[in-house]
Amino acid sequence: MKGVVAEVNKSGRRPAYEVVADALRARILEGELTPGTRLPPDAELRAEFGVGQSTVREAIRSLESGNLVHTTRGVTGGTFVSTPNIGRMSAHLETGVTLLAAADSVTVDQLMEVRQLTEVPAAGAAAFRHTEAQLSELRAALFDPTGAIGPETYASNHEFHRVLLRAADNPLLDLVTVPVFRVLSSRFRRDTAPEGFWNCVDTDHRAILAAVEQRDSMTAMTLMRRHLDHLGDVYKQMDLLKRPNGSPR
Repeated sequence: MKGVVAEVNKSGRRPAYEVVADALRARILEGELTPGTRLPPDAELRAEFGVGQSTVREAIRSLESGNLVHTTRGVTGGTFVSTPNIGRMSAHLETGVTLLAAADSVTVDQLMEVRQLTEVPAAGAAAFRHTEAQLSELRAALFDPTGAIGPETYASNHEFHRVLLRAADNPLLDLVTVPVFRVLSSRFRRDTAPEGFWNCVDTDHRAILAAVEQRDSMTAMTLMRRHLDHLGDVYKQMDLLKRPNGSPR
């Protein structure tokens, strides 16, 4: 490894800290360094890779930015491999999706396609796997569309979809879908939604809930597909209004 770092430094193609970070990242992802494991001390890493303290510290900062490791202080402190956390991973993924959407690298159709691929089967799985507590959470996430529409309504809408994903009992669905959902929600001002939009959302949610309560998987999936089709159509209309030349993305 010393030779590799030295060669990189000599050629100037890649910073040495990136080589060190990549090597440690590979050990983490391959399971050689498992969650909770303490990384070797700085002195050992410097000797292993043939680099200085600043290079090792920069490599550690790079791994921390990707939530792969965390550092604690004190007598028992050190740098440890992070235990996977769905919330942190989802937030990290959300940042990437947001940047892609802001740069017009992904379209509304593409964002909604991801939701179709995940939330439709999730609704079917939720119909089979839900708990009574989750049914109660779904009921609590319903809202009154005849009242004032504001932050509480948006939060309830978000929570309804989140509970369904959790009821599917597959954390990967939540990890992949929620960042896309949040990006769409933040990209479009929900107070500019067309008239009748929230009534339709409420009607769809109540129908999906009824299918889940009856453990009718096929109906739950069909209703979720229609619901997301409707949302996609509205998002595309709102997207056109945002663009000066009216060209869709």
